[in-house]
Amino acid sequence: MIREFVTAEDAADLTPGVVEPVGALTFAATPPLRHFAELDDDGRLRARCSVWVRSDTKGSPTNDGLIGHFAAADRDDDPAGIAVLDHACRFLSEQGCARAIGPLDGNTWHRYRFVTERGSEPPFFLEPDNPDSWPALFVRHGFAPIATYTSNLATDLANVDPRTPSRIEALQDDGVRFRTLRAEELEAELARLYDLSAVSFANNFLYSPIDARTFAEMYLPLRPYLVPGLVHFAERDQILIGYAFGVPDLAAAQRPGSPRTFLVKTVAVDPRESGSGLGSVLVDLCQQAGRSLGFERAIHALMHETNRSRSISEKYGKTIRRYTLFAKDLLP
Repeated sequence: MIREFVTAEDAADLTPGVVEPVGALTFAATPPLRHFAELDDDGRLRARCSVWVRSDTKGSPTNDGLIGHFAAADRDDDPAGIAVLDHACRFLSEQGCARAIGPLDGNTWHRYRFVTERGSEPPFFLEPDNPDSWPALFVRHGFAPIATYTSNLATDLANVDPRTPSRIEALQDDGVRFRTLRAEELEAELARLYDLSAVSFANNFLYSPIDARTFAEMYLPLRPYLVPGLVHFAERDQILIGYAFGVPDLAAAQRPGSPRTFLVKTVAVDPRESGSGLGSVLVDLCQQAGRSLGFERAIHALMHETNRSRSISEKYGKTIRRYTLFAKDLLP
């Protein structure tokens, strides 16, 4: 039996079963068009998902439907999981969507893609995770890969691009100044990050805009864990033109005996600075700072297969994880 919900309040009374209900904060972060829940005879949750219509770079609706908030039993032929996917695809088709993309929780600023090649490294902080059966469940329902992503591990933080010193000199001669995060001004710093991110990521695959307040609400919970030396800014005339945002891997910190590891979570450069080597410089500065702070490894997290940051990352480390985003045509 599938029930439909429109608001988090409507879904608040769902009873945990094989899977847990979506948390209220997760639901509120990207409110869906509909939330679907497959229940057993006792009213307990067997599978769930939400749907959205994707917005384009100007915030207008597209003909792409999104399926996220997905959870089902850990088996690739789970009938409840198939049922909610089927229901979601039919609903999106009725809304005029030509294809369904998932898993994607409303937009690419939030949780999306499945782990599809796990490797031997344990999960890291802020990394999406899923049972290995869920991607197979999507494939069984007719979905196929539409994009792939990787995370790379750098184990030698002393490895520096030999071009970095000359690049820094050239950038400084061009008026660029480098600094680290001012933690005491975090809200103002996040406003700067937002302005550059909105420009830098505008051409990214499936990009949809969010407002500055939503952006800040995503990053402010990290305040207790931030290490200012792991966040590097490049400015010209006090205008942010690039940044590398690093954060300690709290998951590794909770495993006794694990090497001290941090994440290079995001690298962004103003498109007008393309070709200057600024992205590589910022990654080098971030890794050198991490080494001086006692970190032993850096994970370059969740990079699209065609992203410039991936080609930078490959100079320093090897791929430890692969992720896949899937799509299904809904037209007859």
